[in-house]
Amino acid sequence: MSSKPLIAYVAAKGFEQDLLEELALHHVHVVEVKGNLVLAEGLFPSAWAQNIWLEPFFQPIASVGEAVRVLKSIQRNWKLHPVDFHRRAALIEAQLPPVKARPLVFGQKAPSSPLGAWTLWDHDTLLVSAKCSSAFPDGEVRFEEDRVNPPSRAYLKLWETFTLFDCFPQAGELCVDLGSAPGGWTWVLASLGAKVFSIDKSPIEKRVAAMKGVDHCLGSGFGLEPQTAGYVDWLFSDMACYPERLLGTVKQWLEAGAAGNFVCTIKLQGATDHAVVQAFRDIPGSRVVHLSCNKHELTWVNTKARREGGK
Repeated sequence: MSSKPLIAYVAAKGFEQDLLEELALHHVHVVEVKGNLVLAEGLFPSAWAQNIWLEPFFQPIASVGEAVRVLKSIQRNWKLHPVDFHRRAALIEAQLPPVKARPLVFGQKAPSSPLGAWTLWDHDTLLVSAKCSSAFPDGEVRFEEDRVNPPSRAYLKLWETFTLFDCFPQAGELCVDLGSAPGGWTWVLASLGAKVFSIDKSPIEKRVAAMKGVDHCLGSGFGLEPQTAGYVDWLFSDMACYPERLLGTVKQWLEAGAAGNFVCTIKLQGATDHAVVQAFRDIPGSRVVHLSCNKHELTWVNTKARREGGK
């Protein structure tokens, strides 16, 4: 019998195969798969899991009422992740206290109340975990979107990153936004009061370029060398480029000690290159995550606080 703990991984929707490949590469034994819920032996900080059930266990039940009593006896807040027996699961869910999951206003903290997860594994068995990696239902973060001011929906990536990591540029800090057009990330950073050096071969939207603290330059994000730029508080990149090229660029900035914090999108081309994702993960202080608004891409976050042992 395996000595490794039972863990349930909720794959980002549409990326179940990426999760399975990632777990296999890191020798995590998969026990069973139901939809985008993967039951496995061993805990791994998966980039492709939107949520991880950290302490799952099987609970036999004889009735809907018993299932409700069991869940209520553990804690108040639960999120159903349906995989089968949908009508029976819905009857259980209807008798549990409602969990409000309103879209966040940007700037609000992530929920602090524990949110457990459960499913009907079979007709008479619950799979339950009171402790999960995400405080959001199924790990999906939703915001009250600004449909007027940002030039693209890419701004949501930064909103989600700053909310999840509770770390963001402060007013007056210097940020570099590589490959910034049409200006969604620059808009977020300037809205926070940061000074933004924005660079792209294409212009950003005029209203973003006119924001206080924004300095836009026409040119390649790869052409800006850390020795030329000098020290910056934050380096950002949402450039469409091969992951290997992005990795080389951020290593230049790291080796030069020219940036305190990094947030970069790893845009994957074709089949997922798990080796390059691991190379980003191996940089001390790094986290690689799949955001709710990411497509076939991951977000690499490396902050001074993380390198010094903080968040």
